[in-house]
Amino acid sequence: MSAPVVEAKNLKQIYKIKRGLFKEPAQLQAVGGITFSIEPGKTLAVVGESGCGKSTLARMVTLIEKPTEGQLSLDGIDAVNPPSNYAKELRRMVQLVFQNPYGSLNPRKKVGTILEEPLVINTSLSSAERKERVRAMMAKVGLRPEHYNRYPHMFSGGQRQRIAIARALMLSPKLVVADEPVSALDVSIQAQVLNLLADLQQEMGLAYLFISHDLGVVRHIAHDVLVMYLGHAVEHGPKEKIYARPLHPYTQALLSSTPGITGVKRKRIVLKGELPSPLNPPKGCVFSTRCPYVTDRCKVERPQLRELDGRQVACHYAENFLKEQAA
Repeated sequence: MSAPVVEAKNLKQIYKIKRGLFKEPAQLQAVGGITFSIEPGKTLAVVGESGCGKSTLARMVTLIEKPTEGQLSLDGIDAVNPPSNYAKELRRMVQLVFQNPYGSLNPRKKVGTILEEPLVINTSLSSAERKERVRAMMAKVGLRPEHYNRYPHMFSGGQRQRIAIARALMLSPKLVVADEPVSALDVSIQAQVLNLLADLQQEMGLAYLFISHDLGVVRHIAHDVLVMYLGHAVEHGPKEKIYARPLHPYTQALLSSTPGITGVKRKRIVLKGELPSPLNPPKGCVFSTRCPYVTDRCKVERPQLRELDGRQVACHYAENFLKEQAA
């Protein structure tokens, strides 16, 4: 087993929200204590509804935001309070691929200039060396040499996302955080980009933190899955385990809403009600206001993640679901 590229322990992100001149700020807990690790060549997919804290988690892992609490290490180095001589190295170690390939590229710069920019800022390579490295990376992601002098608006969405992926890999990172990288693309193009990501991972030994709401996409690329709801992890484990036998009611609802992806016919679970406000989360289980199996215990006692059937699950009655599915 390889040493993890990234390790997160009890990561929390709490924002203070102003409520008026004479009122104390409210606290919004966007991420409420997430723990995970990713080894080289592996992909952890983070799934959940909009507003569950996926993108906030991505911003913490990419060092854009400092967590309010918790520990985060990259390649064994403390990334929350790094030694001064490691700060720049840590930022090179993790790179981000954004969701929208139409907005993440500077329309005023040519592709060659966009891809050279990380090398200009972070290395002492000569102009010729930078150009050579850029052309090699372009070939690796499926772009032709003549694309070097073209502007982003001259490319399709899939080609732009290839440019964005190439830019993320210019500094040879160990971890790539992909925030909904194919959701803005046509379905036929999504598969091409996902296959490219898988090929690059195998070739370069990359670790991926893959943010998505599409369980079909996640099944194609992930090794492990972390299901989030209202800032908390409700189920976390190997993809095969979770897709075959989801033990948390929220995971069951997510999988039932995407028919055919597991090859198992599931009863459709329709969640009623709206996602609770993170400013006023439920006292007990965060899913208790929408769970079809809720009991009085769920409303007052928050379940903690615990080991069961080869994964972690935060549900008081997960054993019951395991027995039902095994029957």
